[in-house]
Order: sequence, then structure tokens, then C-alpha cells
Amino acid sequence: MTLNCRGQLLDLSRPVVMGILNATPDSFFDGGRHAGTSAALKQADKMLAEGAVILDVGGASSRPGAREVSEKEELERVIPVIEVIKSHFSEVIVSVDTWRAGVAREAVAAGASMVNDISAGKLDAGLYETMAGLDVPYILMHMQGMPANMQQNPHYDDVVTEVLDFFIRETEQLRALGVKDIVLDPGFGFGKTVEHNYQLLKNLHVFGRVTGLPVLAGISRKSMVCKVLKVNPDHALNGTTALHMIALQQGARILRVHDVKEAMEVIRLWEQLEVV
Repeated sequence: MTLNCRGQLLDLSRPVVMGILNATPDSFFDGGRHAGTSAALKQADKMLAEGAVILDVGGASSRPGAREVSEKEELERVIPVIEVIKSHFSEVIVSVDTWRAGVAREAVAAGASMVNDISAGKLDAGLYETMAGLDVPYILMHMQGMPANMQQNPHYDDVVTEVLDFFIRETEQLRALGVKDIVLDPGFGFGKTVEHNYQLLKNLHVFGRVTGLPVLAGISRKSMVCKVLKVNPDHALNGTTALHMIALQQGARILRVHDVKEAMEVIRLWEQLEVV
């Protein structure tokens, strides 16, 4: 449960928080709020002060129906943000949220030490080999379909078994190429119905136990909260917090969140529950 982030060891024996830092104008919750280096640096400072260990910088929205941006545009969004964060907070672990091999390379050169890919290498055939050469942790996410169509009638015979089989198959391929540190993300909301999402959450422990790999839960303010509670993302913090506790009880080691303070409180309460 230790990840080697370019020589900096990340201990996951205690769950950690990954703060979402979207350098995009169109993300589903905070689009445009943190675009540009000044706004991003201010948000990074806030998240780190509240307890985030990882900052996940993304330059291309993956919400259903989002416009695909060019590699040049994505680089122009994320590289200055990564550079300014690392110049002010040299010890922070920065993850880049991208499916492009070229963006991953440039981001790591700029100071990122983790790659978070929604596509499992399916959108850029060179990404897996690039990851082996970069020698940084890779977050492997499951997605059925593509962002443009993933929520159009997703279907599984058994979503837990199919996602587990996917993880086993893809990690074998990554290991064969030489990728050492892998984190699993079941991809809540990426080609899943509300029922699929809750089946995955209820069985989240399966993925870590079978593979021996750490699991990331990306639940924050997503439709699996909003649709059940009949709220919009602005009013989904309470529901997110409730599901974060379940994710921790099911073995999640990384919570990827918009709201760091509240996620840290959940971890502290979960830890107290574990010691009594």
C-alpha cells in the first residue's frame, strides 16, 4: 500500500484525500472556478491546508457530452497549473487527469508524479507504454463506452464481476509492460446506471482483496448522489459524505473529492470507529 511518486513514497496504510483541481471551463460541478494559474493556486493552497495529499489536475472535462479538446489546448490548461503548484508547494503529489500519452509525458516533466486515466489506455494506444517509461503510479479506471455515449443505456450481466475481470486483465497487461504502481478506480458514473454504481460501492472491497491493489473512490457530487436525493451537484455534499464513509468501510484508500475538509472529517471518524 505504498506508491512511489518519483522518489516520494505515498503511504496508503491510512486513507488519503485527492483534491480535484479542474483547469477547465466546463466540468460538471466546478467548471471555470479554478481555471488559470492564480485561481488554481488559491484552490490548491486551500485544499492542502485542509488535508489533501494529492492534487488531481485536469484540463479536459469527461462529463457526458463534453466537448473534446485538442492536445494543445489541454496542455495549455494543465502545464502552467502544475508548474505553479510545484513552485509553491514542492512536496505535494500532483496527479494529471488525462488519457493522452503526450499530456502525461509533459505533465510529469512539469512536476506531476501520478497519472489518472479515465480510459484505461483505450483512447490513446501509446499510453500504457508511455506509463512504463514514466515510472509513476497509474490510476486505472473502468469505463463502459466513451464520454459522449457512456450513459446511453449501459448494460452488464454482473457489473462487479465484469469490472473485476477488466481490472485483472488490464493490470496483467500493465505489469507485462513494466508499470509498477497501479491504483484501481471502478469508475462511478462512467457507463453505469445508479443501480450499477451502488452495486460497485457495496462490493468495493472485492477489487482490493482480489488484486492486492489500492482502490480509489471517485464519488464526489456525482449523479449517483444527485439522482437518489433529487438534488443538483451544488446540494450533493451531504450525500457525498455519507457515501464516502461507506467507501472507506469497503476498503477505499483514496477519496477523490471536491470538498477536502469534509472528506478529511469522514476519514477521522472512520479511524475512530476502527479503533474502538
